[in-house]
Amino acid sequence: GLANGSINRELSLLGTMLRLGYSRGKVARLPIIHTLTEAAPRKGFFEETQFHSLRQHLPEDLQVAVTIMYTFGWRLAEVMTLNLSQVDLEAGTLRLEPGTTKNRDGRVVYLTSELKGLLAAQVERVKTLSRKLHRVLPYLFPHLGGCYQGMRRRDFRKVWLSACEKIGIVGALKHDFRRTAVRNMERCGVPRSVAMKVSGHKSENVYRRYAIVCDTDIQEATQRLMGTFAGTSGVSVLDARAQV
Repeated sequence: GLANGSINRELSLLGTMLRLGYSRGKVARLPIIHTLTEAAPRKGFFEETQFHSLRQHLPEDLQVAVTIMYTFGWRLAEVMTLNLSQVDLEAGTLRLEPGTTKNRDGRVVYLTSELKGLLAAQVERVKTLSRKLHRVLPYLFPHLGGCYQGMRRRDFRKVWLSACEKIGIVGALKHDFRRTAVRNMERCGVPRSVAMKVSGHKSENVYRRYAIVCDTDIQEATQRLMGTFAGTSGVSVLDARAQV
């Protein structure tokens, strides 16, 4: 009942165990392990208009969280485990501590003017809740109400599904923000080495899987070519070739 990808991950772990045993003389020979064909990587992403529509249907604190993911491509777990101490509004930075990310590397990004305003408002919400509960809350995203008030918020599955349904993009994943951020940085001409530092990709092979290209991108590329190769007569080289 498991997906081929899940089975392959376990086969990979089994292979590692066998290689370790072989290197220590506990396994006589290494067997050949055949893996299964996996489904193509997901290619979902958010257009800018979709993102803004979706954000409007989320609570204010979660609007801040999704904007961080949309802008920098950070993973959900990286964003939701942020503490107030990792936000420096004076310097305009947001950081992930070494050892807390998937690749164990730390990260520092500089805030956009929009994010700086959103984070300032979120910090004030947390401080207000701290005063109400008479204790210091270290979390950037605590539950602001309900029976879990003051505890760290880990996920927001129900409100996410509700917001997606309201704007008609059922099936969208929060991880799609990661692909969206990479795509946006590629389209803006951010050097790949810099973009990988921002998003936290260590392997360029994996990064390229997130650099999604859609029909609109291809259309824009053609339009740029038309403008770049346009001659003095106003007819582009591509048009001239087509006429020939």
